[in-house]
Amino acid sequence: MSTKQKILTILRQDGNIVSGEKLAATLDISRTAIWKAVRELEKTGYHIEHFPNGYRYLTSDVLEKELITNPYLPASTIFIKEETKSTMDDAKVAAIKQQSSPALFIAEKQTGGHGRFGRSFYSPNGQIYMSLLLEPNQAFEELPQYTILAAVALSLAIDHYTGKQTQIKWVNDIYLEGKKVCGILSEATSNFEAGRIQHVILGCGINFSLDSQSFPANLQTKAGPIFPQKNPPITRNQLIQLIWQYFFELLEDLPNNKYLDVYRRKSLVLGRIVQFSQQGITYRGKATEITDTGELVVQTSQGNKTLSSGEISLKAIE
Repeated sequence: MSTKQKILTILRQDGNIVSGEKLAATLDISRTAIWKAVRELEKTGYHIEHFPNGYRYLTSDVLEKELITNPYLPASTIFIKEETKSTMDDAKVAAIKQQSSPALFIAEKQTGGHGRFGRSFYSPNGQIYMSLLLEPNQAFEELPQYTILAAVALSLAIDHYTGKQTQIKWVNDIYLEGKKVCGILSEATSNFEAGRIQHVILGCGINFSLDSQSFPANLQTKAGPIFPQKNPPITRNQLIQLIWQYFFELLEDLPNNKYLDVYRRKSLVLGRIVQFSQQGITYRGKATEITDTGELVVQTSQGNKTLSSGEISLKAIE
């Protein structure tokens, strides 16, 4: 552990003002070295109060794998970058290099993020961009509904920390108070010879804390942050940790399908009129059911249509 990390650990655990003299004696270094290390911590985003008699740690929103880890996801398989083109790409490269899984890839800044069907994804700094690499090694029909599991985990974690109720727009978007706060993208690679899915990657882009007016004009009525205030009540580390804690608990609970009950209960589309296109034809009808395999059933004037998330995107919801 570096000197900076040792000082950070001491200040964080103490919670009160800790003198430079005490820090220097504990670490057996000079007070000048303590001062320099504190300044380096501040440069990387940590908030530390300076007093005549020492230093005090303030809650800081710096991504730290040690604060994200849980029993299912060790710190050794969490990777954090300052900037990347896409955390999905990072996970794909790791899969090729046979990275042990599950592994989580996070970035402070994402320059080439994208959603379903290759749509560009607005990625301002300081939000949450992450992708989880899994290695199920199962036949396609044996796979859990990973996208739905992730959506439920995200929704429950946001509910927990906001005290509000999120909704899920089929199949992969999380809404809070009528605005999209999170999108989920899932991709898989297969071994054709073995007929099995080798890797699954779940990518999430979350608007954590952001001024709504900072969104591009065409998104301001559609997208929003979880926390609109400048200083949110929690850190990104806390939300990330709880999301994947919930996700792996849901995964461990399979084949119990209680998560589908939550998904249906939180649905933004069930019972509403939706519009979609299928094979070049536009349909309009009432969303009546989400099947156990995650498909959406829509009752139209041409009969029931069953929509697969990999092929269809809803164009409108009324």
